[in-house]
Amino acid sequence: QVQLVESGGGLVQAGGSLRLSCAASGRTFSSYAMGWFRQAPGKEREFVAAISWSGGTTYYANSVKGRFTISRDNARNTVYLQMNSLKPEDTAVYYCAAHRGGNYYYPISYNYWGQGTQVTVSS
Repeated sequence: QVQLVESGGGLVQAGGSLRLSCAASGRTFSSYAMGWFRQAPGKEREFVAAISWSGGTTYYANSVKGRFTISRDNARNTVYLQMNSLKPEDTAVYYCAAHRGGNYYYPISYNYWGQGTQVTVSS
């Protein structure tokens, strides 16, 4: 089993940056691909980014490509999401999740989730 705890959210002005962290417990973290999703009020949870177990392959939603960077440190059991050039439409609760198999873009492909961290971007 994997337990995930996100941190690093907050309030930032448009154009600013934030770095989210997701700390994992459990010895099997390095065997999981990991993903970041977000959910805005009244909207469905949407894919943001994913990274393979080795960190060698990454995937991004078109809406964040070129602005966000996902990375991981398996020695620290942590996955990161560096968010630059933030926009008000990036405002959401951000979740990290452990991938169990299947399409990286769908929440059903993930079996462990963190509690989320709020990101608010003001205009």
